[in-house]
Amino acid sequence: MSSSPAIGFIGTGRVANTLARALHGAGYRVTALASRTLESAARLAQAVPGARAYRTQQEVVDASELVFLTVPDDAIAPLVASLAWRADMAVVHCSGATELGALEPARRAGARTGAFHPLHAFADPLVALANLPGCAVAIEAEEPLYGELETMARALRLEPLHLPPGTRAIYHLSGSFAASFIDGLLHEAAELWRTRLGVPREQALKALLPLAYATLDSVAKMGTVEALTGPVSRGDAGTVARHLDALRRDHPRTYALYVQLARRSLAMAIERGTLTEAQRAALTELLGKE
Repeated sequence: MSSSPAIGFIGTGRVANTLARALHGAGYRVTALASRTLESAARLAQAVPGARAYRTQQEVVDASELVFLTVPDDAIAPLVASLAWRADMAVVHCSGATELGALEPARRAGARTGAFHPLHAFADPLVALANLPGCAVAIEAEEPLYGELETMARALRLEPLHLPPGTRAIYHLSGSFAASFIDGLLHEAAELWRTRLGVPREQALKALLPLAYATLDSVAKMGTVEALTGPVSRGDAGTVARHLDALRRDHPRTYALYVQLARRSLAMAIERGTLTEAQRAALTELLGKE
């Protein structure tokens, strides 16, 4: 692969919309795009000077030295098996959870294979592009491709993260706890306000988001254990009991979720060492019997 490879993308959704723009901005040549529809590829081509939309995925492979696969995880293996690869190229998927074995047909054809997964949220590609610098990117490949992808990551101002083989599922699911599950928890909180307090969801989020931002700021400065707040962290078993009674009565579907999260908070509070033996015993009994 040359020092300035012709880069192609198969799949032109949110990840490709972010990475293709970022690579172009860093001086890389993004030249070939294909997706399920020509229209999707053409829209991204209009935003990336020098890029061309192709009708077929094979045309992208034929026109590129480095192909990024930015398709749904379950589509990677059958896609790779359906295309003809070359020995003078590399193919890299952008999945967090998929192991490199999904690229085996390309490897057998002589292509170098790897994975390049920015640990980032891509709900809005333009917002993702603005916030991309400083994010971690999980890279998996053999040399020399690993070094080339690491250089690319540095050019994008990303922080390379080396993943040992066979660990991608754990790596990826941890990101769910730090991203999509936070979204789910905020939705749960807003639903409690909407259904039990009569507060519209948008108004609830306006009130709750500053609390979430402050929590994340504290975690960034102090770490997860020291930043822990709330009744469990204070050893306030009476408040936790009232929470459980309210959920049992008014919102039972959230009850088990609260108990599980409270147990995790209790473990953190115990690690911090600020609970008395009596507080620890009371909370353990309260949450352990549920």
